[in-house]
Amino acid sequence: MSAAQERRTLLERRTVVLAVGAAGAAAALTACGGSDRSGGAESVEQPGSGGAGGAVLAKTADIPEGGGVVFAAQKVVVTQPSAGEFKAFSATCTHQGCAVKDVVDNVITCPCHNSTFDAATGSPTGGPATQPLPTREISVAGDSITLA
Repeated sequence: MSAAQERRTLLERRTVVLAVGAAGAAAALTACGGSDRSGGAESVEQPGSGGAGGAVLAKTADIPEGGGVVFAAQKVVVTQPSAGEFKAFSATCTHQGCAVKDVVDNVITCPCHNSTFDAATGSPTGGPATQPLPTREISVAGDSITLA
């Protein structure tokens, strides 16, 4: 094979390798890109994000007094520390980001490392978590609880 043919073969190989690498990078970027959800119950606006929010989470009767319900899809936990008083917090534990599991006797519990939080304030009451759960805005109208 002549020197010119060797250079051409080398350039063709480089072109193929670069093309394959570019296609792989494009696929990875597409897979890592954000979703373009069109609203609906799955889409939840964060407070202060400028969105309309208004996703109905539950009926007031669904939230037990002294307890609460974790809404995993919306990453929010709604509590009723005392009769008629409803609070909402992020359902993501401030220790290492696990989802909180349940609310019993006015205590929100994270199953990963047993951090506990006050159901009225979101403040840590035990375990390794030292930061409170961030509050989430909700509104209660009639018997419906909606994410604000």
